[in-house]
Amino acid sequence: MKADKVAYWTDIADYDMETAEAMYQTGRWLYVAFMCHQVIEKILKAYWCSTQADDPPYTHNHKRLASGCGLYDLMTDEQKNFIEIVTNYNIEARYPEDRDALAQALTKQVCQKLIDETKRMQKWIKEQL
Repeated sequence: MKADKVAYWTDIADYDMETAEAMYQTGRWLYVAFMCHQVIEKILKAYWCSTQADDPPYTHNHKRLASGCGLYDLMTDEQKNFIEIVTNYNIEARYPEDRDALAQALTKQVCQKLIDETKRMQKWIKEQL
């Protein structure tokens, strides 16, 4: 049962990574950012399921997820900074008052870096499983 939950969250995180890359190919920068957020959220939930007796909380806050399952303490300062930045893409990509500012900040280069950093973080978390 525990392994099934870990596999579920890992598989959906992988799927979302593929979606982020597809959005990159089509120039949909807002969705690249949003999907990268989703990748990190879901791989954190996989880690949660592998280490905790209860299911992960219904939250999109990466720091809360990482802290709640003990992973945050294992992260470098760079990793902690990354999850705090990417957490914001969940809200900023959805709401009009934030969406325009985010759209201005996201470029092809920014999104490529975001995808690369997301892949590194996802790989690192998988290695902790």
